[in-house]
Amino acid sequence: MKDKLINLIKNASNIVVMTGAGISVPSGIPDFRSASGLYQSSPEYILSHTYFMKHTDKFYEFYKDKMIYQSAKPNSAHQLLAKLEEMGKVKAILTQNIDGLHQAAGSKNILELHGSVHRNYCLKCGKFHQLKDIIKAEKVPHCDCGGVIKPDVVLYEEPLDNDVLSKAIHNLDQADMLLVIGTSLLVNPAAALVGYFSKGKLVIINKSPTPYDAMADLIIRDPLENVLTLDLINYI
Repeated sequence: MKDKLINLIKNASNIVVMTGAGISVPSGIPDFRSASGLYQSSPEYILSHTYFMKHTDKFYEFYKDKMIYQSAKPNSAHQLLAKLEEMGKVKAILTQNIDGLHQAAGSKNILELHGSVHRNYCLKCGKFHQLKDIIKAEKVPHCDCGGVIKPDVVLYEEPLDNDVLSKAIHNLDQADMLLVIGTSLLVNPAAALVGYFSKGKLVIINKSPTPYDAMADLIIRDPLENVLTLDLINYI
């Protein structure tokens, strides 16, 4: 399996990567939809726009406890993708994650489909705030103007950014390989982006089946930390 993955990467010149929560599990961040994932506790309503507006204090209690992992560091998979970008192999990373670990690993061309915990803005004046402003607030974080600060993450009931989606579709249309890592491909519209890829090899590395497995040229179920290791660079 690993040899076939190496050969596919070798032969590709325009790789687009789509990542989900699974890529950050080795960094200590829980995933969402696996048997032991966060969504076993059904937090969809808590992470909705309605809940944020009506119960902002309760939202932030959950958000700070379950969605922010300040001590998390990039793992070998994040680092490998950054190296492949340096080599000119990876042209874009489309991530459903909000943890910022791709940036921390050194990747540059990242499209954050669901936003980032590292960006926050005031609902009243629009001023942007860093993650530390969220962390240091005892309850609901407020801007100097008195407005409530909202994380720049896509909550349930909120649309994805059209500009980000357009760039994602453009990159997928140009790609000769799509590497899917650590996502069940169940959440639309992000998962539906796979349908815009049609010109090359599809590789899915995920511990559970996805709706797109039948289309894949290679499926790997092994743990990411055993597959996407930095030594792969030596064989590409």
